[in-house]
Amino acid sequence: MLKAILFDLDGTLTNTDPFHYQTWANVLETHQITIDSSFYKTHISGKTNTEIVKNLFPHFSEKDGLKLANLKESKFRELAVNLEPLPGLNDFLGWVKQQSFKTGLVTNAPRENTDFMLETLNLSNYFDSVILSDEIGIGKPDPAPYQYCLNQLNILAEEAIAFEDSPSGIRSAIAAGIKTIGVASTHEPKILTDLGVALVIEDFTHSDLEKIYARI
Repeated sequence: MLKAILFDLDGTLTNTDPFHYQTWANVLETHQITIDSSFYKTHISGKTNTEIVKNLFPHFSEKDGLKLANLKESKFRELAVNLEPLPGLNDFLGWVKQQSFKTGLVTNAPRENTDFMLETLNLSNYFDSVILSDEIGIGKPDPAPYQYCLNQLNILAEEAIAFEDSPSGIRSAIAAGIKTIGVASTHEPKILTDLGVALVIEDFTHSDLEKIYARI
C-alpha cells in the first residue's frame, strides 16, 4: 500500500540545471577550466560539492575545497532568484496532501540552497522529512539518504515512490528498494529508462495520476 511520495529537489521540483551550469562555468573559468553541457552532466550534475571539488581539484585542501564550493553556491543563489516549479508541480503536491500521503525530500544540495529553493518555491513547510546528504555524511548514489528518509517516515521501501531526475539520484532510490519515476527535465528519457525507473515523465502535468500508479 502506498504511504509516501519522496522527491529529489534540483531538477525534480524545479529545473535548476541552467543556473548551476552557468554558475559552475563562471567559477571554474577563473581556474582555467572550460566546461560544456557534456562535461557538466558527466562530472557535476547530481553529485555533491565534495565529490565535484575532489574530482576537479584533487590537490585542494579541505579548507580550499569548502571555500570554492561555498563561493559557487552563493553565486548560484544570486542567479536563481526567479526559480519556477516544474509544470504541474503545485497541483500534484496538492493532490499528494489530499491523499494524506507522507512526503519526503531527499537531496544532495547543501542546507543554504535547500532552504533558499524551498522558500522561493513556497514549500518551506511542505515536507514531513527533509534529508540532506551533507548532513548525514553520505550522498547519492548511495542508498543511505533514501534509507534515512524511510526511517524518519517510519515506512518500508515498498510503501513509497520516489521522483528523481539524475542518474545518481535514481541509483540511490532504486538501491534503497523504492520504485522510482524518472523526471526527464535534465536527461534524455532513454537514459532514465536504462537506469531502471518504473516510468518516465516530462513534468507533473500528467492528468491521470491513478493510472500512473497502477502502471508501477
